[in-house]
Amino acid sequence: MIDIRKSEKRGHASFGWLDSRHTFSFGHYHDPEQMGFSALRVINDDVVKPSTGFDTHGHRDMEIISYVLDGVIEHKDSEGNIQSLPAGEFQLMSAGKGIYHSEYNGSSDSDLRFLQIWIQPNEKGGAPGYQQKDFGKALGFTEIATPDGRDGTLRIKQDARLLQLILENGSSETFTPEMGSNVYVHVVAGELSVNDDALSAGDGAKVSGLSQLLLKNNGSENVTALVFDLP
Repeated sequence: MIDIRKSEKRGHASFGWLDSRHTFSFGHYHDPEQMGFSALRVINDDVVKPSTGFDTHGHRDMEIISYVLDGVIEHKDSEGNIQSLPAGEFQLMSAGKGIYHSEYNGSSDSDLRFLQIWIQPNEKGGAPGYQQKDFGKALGFTEIATPDGRDGTLRIKQDARLLQLILENGSSETFTPEMGSNVYVHVVAGELSVNDDALSAGDGAKVSGLSQLLLKNNGSENVTALVFDLP
């Protein structure tokens, strides 16, 4: 019911300007046992060298979330969106029937690090969309993306939720899935236990068929994690 995906087992790609860790199969990294989980298809942990980035390329029928950990993303797309995405902010780009975009490290002297997340939509085609927001660093759970965009969250085209979890030393939270029977937990920083399983930064947990999860900070520093409530 809980399958741990250790950080060091992730795929790795290095191109000089980019160093990337792949939780699931992506690009030249292929593992038939790691093709995603439910509607969650990609979690890439990308480090981009200064003044470099991803040239203009296309997507369609995918919900693409970027979460900046360090630095600033300079984003430009074919829908006319030209935005800077600083550390701590979330971006949701709905590719819809097709969109082209580029992403660059906005600094000339510091690395950019961000998580690139792909979620398969439950509706294809339609107009592309762009959303961006800083949700702060409140303790406990903070909803980031929901199917209906409730309470100022990003609206995602899937029966899924993305939540940010921040826990102080020794604190815990209970999570109850709303969307289905699948939950994925990705640890961004710190030491977190999912029920009785211990996870560190970069680790993930595939959870199926559990009605509740106990998430606890096991370390001396704050934990930051992303929790995906999936169909």
